[in-house]
Amino acid sequence: MKIRFGYVANALGLWDASPSKSLTFTRYAALPKDERMEKLKYVTAENLHHTKRILHYNIAHEIGVYRLSSSLVPLATHPEVKWDFITPFKKEWEELGQLIHQYKMRVSFHPNQFTLFTSEKDEVTTNAITDMKFHYKMLKALCALEKGILNIHIGGAYGDKEKTLARFHQNLNTLPTEIKKQMTLENDDKTYNVEETLLACEKENIPMILDYHHHMANNDGVDLTLYLERIFQTWNNKTTIPKVHLSSPKSDKAYRSHADFVSLDFIMPFLKMAKVLNQDFDIMIEAKQKNLAMHRLVEEIASIRGVKRITSSTVEW
Repeated sequence: MKIRFGYVANALGLWDASPSKSLTFTRYAALPKDERMEKLKYVTAENLHHTKRILHYNIAHEIGVYRLSSSLVPLATHPEVKWDFITPFKKEWEELGQLIHQYKMRVSFHPNQFTLFTSEKDEVTTNAITDMKFHYKMLKALCALEKGILNIHIGGAYGDKEKTLARFHQNLNTLPTEIKKQMTLENDDKTYNVEETLLACEKENIPMILDYHHHMANNDGVDLTLYLERIFQTWNNKTTIPKVHLSSPKSDKAYRSHADFVSLDFIMPFLKMAKVLNQDFDIMIEAKQKNLAMHRLVEEIASIRGVKRITSSTVEW
């Protein structure tokens, strides 16, 4: 069983390398009209440059799993701003895509919590489609559609899970097919547990990302050992192996919050469970210390008897 590890957005330790520098609409609107586009391009250029630096960091540390920032392009989906963020940066997108392709990186996006298909309000679904189109455009600009994914949660329950899930499936039909092909669904820490998310994935033929921390916070007595193989099987029709999110609680009182690092003791039951299946998969670390937490966890897992470290970010058990 081989496991690759990755992290989210920022490579801590790189000086001034945030790929998520922002420009609020208020600040944008306050600028003279002839300066607005220049400012949009300036912030976007910075974010793309910092992403390039981060990808080189990943290459140097043999990190093949990476979640790109959803904030690469400011105001890309704002109804009063929407702008062409591909053409002016064609060279930059292609450079990033070349690095991703050359070093066989698995990249992804995780649109925000407002990108959901469970709402009764049409405008919420419309906005969700707009956001998914935005992320799809970025994946396409990076030539990363073959392995790239757009991961979201099912959403709220609105007092009636059965009715809401039916609406979820109905609303999802409005998403363009080519974008839906890039989708994955993840169990969440409050509403839809592993079983409910898996059933939705199986119905829609969408791969499921297991979030183990979310499962521990919201399991309703569900025994993960009964579902893990089925979760992995939702990836059978994809060109990529299954993917799992790992983090650990900040504290007993703040159980749903992510700790700075990942507790090996907390995730060990899952790793042992996965070992029984002997299935290769990737792990996205969602700890506050990002790449630093990833490096520490890889070292701790590599010290387990029977585990062999293959690269800086890959182990074989």
